[in-house]
Amino acid sequence: MKRGFILLIVFILFLFTFSNAQSFQQQKAPNFALKSYDGKTVELAKLKGKAVIVNFWATWCGPCRAEIPDFIKVYDTYKSKGLEIVGIALDEDGWSIVKPFLEKNKLNYPVVLGTADIVQKYGGIEGIPTTFFVDKNGNIVDRQVGMLTKPILEQKIKVLLK
Repeated sequence: MKRGFILLIVFILFLFTFSNAQSFQQQKAPNFALKSYDGKTVELAKLKGKAVIVNFWATWCGPCRAEIPDFIKVYDTYKSKGLEIVGIALDEDGWSIVKPFLEKNKLNYPVVLGTADIVQKYGGIEGIPTTFFVDKNGNIVDRQVGMLTKPILEQKIKVLLK
């Protein structure tokens, strides 16, 4: 009896996980048009046809700071193959703190300031860093809460670029 109950629970969890994964893969990435510190507008819709990584982060976040060198490296490697990375900084002090950080750390991909609206459109951010992987058709195909390393980034990027 207990074994049957446990198998039923496992089966229900499997179905729940599978159905969530399927619906997650069909979700369109919410569009945004936000300004970078140099005044250029970064609009997700204009990046259709490219694989895009959307990374929510902040300058005060230790894991965010730790993953940035790997983002810089993979952007150097994969930009010419169709990858775009957009960093969305969630610092309350805005450009006064973000711009010096970008210059000091020589980020080579666009960074914009996040808003409460964009955080809400992406389902609320549970913690940072949170990274969304958007395919060439504009669909969110994966999400990672927590720090990413270069090997994991490269694995996910290779899937996106197929």
